[in-house]
Amino acid sequence: MTRPSGIERIEEAVWELGPSYKPGMLVPARIFATEKLLDAMDQGVFDQVTNIARLPGIVRYACCMPDGHWGYGFPIGGVAAMDARDGVISPGGIGFDINCGMRLAMTSLTYDEVKPKLERLVDRLFSAIPTGVGGKGVLSLSKSAFGDLMTEGAAWCVKNGHGWKEDLERTEENGKFPGADPSKVSVKAIERGFHQVGSLGSGNHYLEIQVAHPNFIYDQERAKAFGITMPHQVAVMLHCGSRGLGHQIATDYLQRFIKVMGPKYGISVPDRELACAPLHSPEGEDYFAAMTCAINMAFANRQAILHRVREVFSDVFGKDPAELGMHQVYDVTHNTAKIERHPVNGKERELVVHRKGATRAFGPGMKGVPERYAKWGQPVIIGGSMETGSYLLAGTATAEKTFFSTTHGSGRVMSRHQAKKRFEARQLLSGMRARGIYTRTASYRGLAEEAGGAYKDIDEVIGAAKAAGLSIPVVRFVPIGNIKG
Repeated sequence: MTRPSGIERIEEAVWELGPSYKPGMLVPARIFATEKLLDAMDQGVFDQVTNIARLPGIVRYACCMPDGHWGYGFPIGGVAAMDARDGVISPGGIGFDINCGMRLAMTSLTYDEVKPKLERLVDRLFSAIPTGVGGKGVLSLSKSAFGDLMTEGAAWCVKNGHGWKEDLERTEENGKFPGADPSKVSVKAIERGFHQVGSLGSGNHYLEIQVAHPNFIYDQERAKAFGITMPHQVAVMLHCGSRGLGHQIATDYLQRFIKVMGPKYGISVPDRELACAPLHSPEGEDYFAAMTCAINMAFANRQAILHRVREVFSDVFGKDPAELGMHQVYDVTHNTAKIERHPVNGKERELVVHRKGATRAFGPGMKGVPERYAKWGQPVIIGGSMETGSYLLAGTATAEKTFFSTTHGSGRVMSRHQAKKRFEARQLLSGMRARGIYTRTASYRGLAEEAGGAYKDIDEVIGAAKAAGLSIPVVRFVPIGNIKG
């Protein structure tokens, strides 16, 4: 792609398009990327991030992370903070899969111990954890219990025997965002979501068995603090969100915002996909309360899955999960809006921070980082493709420039349609198996969409995040087993 006219390098891996780039921009737009990543970004990224800069109440600048690519309203990798008093909230800045997030757990097993049982382990996980479009989860809930779960988040699962208390301490916001109100969730959204707790879903959602290879440990002290204590240690990483619940909530409120945005609030946006409402309006507050329900459901979803993973490992290896050292490292969200306090022009202000395909990355000592990690910064979990590997990083003080946000994954370089035309699923499966990655999938079509070649170079993306000061690489995990929807 050709770089946009007028883009300037601000510092290493930081680029800016000033307010003169497009009429109506209230703040500059900043893209965090290496030259290689910047030059490969599609024009839609620049169009969308500069559109964000026109939203009412936006402060400092609109941001796009190194994995940025075209999305709905915001680019995937979009970050924007609006003043909580007079700014807006936009579902397009959160996404349809609300709290699509990452969870990482370590084991005390090594690759040599897992390798002889790998296929049996993956087969059992594939059988035990529902995958694919629409499928039911591992928990059977009444709608009343689902209402409690939307309010309590991961704590509901732990209280009901689906996890360990320490899991909550190692989850962003202890697995529960405040402000959830199930009465603001439509009947249709509840119908779509109440039976899906404990399921992966489809698309880029997965559960992966990985190895922390000693050659890919970049920060020994942080790695040890995060639970990586031996060569070739086996980990489990999973990526999923709020399933049909979050999708329907986003759909419901986008339609509602479109109807009131101009007539009631006099707000004009350059793209209907940026439909919004003042945060402190009846519509904005209702959406925030419903969105928070989906956030909490997603925390509970990943909690239920981890509990099932522990059960499968225990059965396959004949030991209690605690004996297998199956401690959670962290669970971190993307696709959320949060009320946070950040300095703006030297004065701390309350902001609603939209992170769409972006991960919170709080630095050492910040409130909200678990005490056990306070010295090192918040763990940041970045998924790559099923063929390449994933990363564990740590938040930094210098991420203040993005409201303490960083990348959330590799980022696509081709559409799902293009990937299906280019890659053949059975060849992918056999090729990965030949390289030591055993994979089970609910859909050959879905597998082709997730081929490694459909994604950016994860090492380049992580290098950009490091160069921009957004997060510090700790360890790179190598995949050995995978289940996908």
